[in-house]
Amino acid sequence: MRVESISEQPDEPPRHSLYLLYHELRPRGSEYSYIYDNEQFDKHVELFVRLRRAESCSLRPEVTFDDGHISNFEYALPVLQARGLTARFFITVGWTGKKPGYMGWRELRSLHESGQIIGAHGWSHTFLTHCAEKDMDTELRGARVMLEDKLGTSITTMSLPGGRYNRRVLAACGEAGYTHIFTSMPRAEVIPSGFLIGRLNVRRDTTLEWIQNALQPESCVLSRLERQYRIKAAAKVLLGDWVYERLWALVNRKEPDGGEEDQAG
Repeated sequence: MRVESISEQPDEPPRHSLYLLYHELRPRGSEYSYIYDNEQFDKHVELFVRLRRAESCSLRPEVTFDDGHISNFEYALPVLQARGLTARFFITVGWTGKKPGYMGWRELRSLHESGQIIGAHGWSHTFLTHCAEKDMDTELRGARVMLEDKLGTSITTMSLPGGRYNRRVLAACGEAGYTHIFTSMPRAEVIPSGFLIGRLNVRRDTTLEWIQNALQPESCVLSRLERQYRIKAAAKVLLGDWVYERLWALVNRKEPDGGEEDQAG
């Protein structure tokens, strides 16, 4: 079966894309690593637009968001619209309209109608590697069908919660109707992209200068990050997800969610 390509541009020489992963935006940021300052995000987008217009651009920046936080609508969308940039928003469907601080269907429809691209991020943000067959179907097919019913559009992209996957998960994603799967592996992708797509995670301490350096093909930033990613992947296996996630939360100063749904999870 032929997989459709993303960002395919006929009559142009092959290039690469670097997909950047954001989560929540907030004025003045936060100590939590996954919350980013919205004014700094504005500067990132300005840089991305400038690089895309440059004739020498060989590594095209692409913006993605995970989870579906309300700040994606309140802060990210106006910045993207002002610069004429399209991003990908991966939505945790079971949180939509239910979990405090996350978008409802009204905001999500508005996001879609503005020309932004919507994808799935599972139903409950459960690591898919932990799912039994029935739960896997809910997380993948159930999330896709709900998004398609509510938005009236085809949903073919999936972002893996926690970046966790194995052969079984990837096979289930394909069977559930997804043609492109986004991970958290920091690497550049050939245009057109294949089935599995890596992304560079933007953290609280990520500076504009560092991003600019990462977008230079001759820099060693991505190769160094790939090595670190493999080390962390090995640590996850050795420690197990339960221990690793608690250590991760301490190191990244994770804020408590406070939502009943998430606590139950």
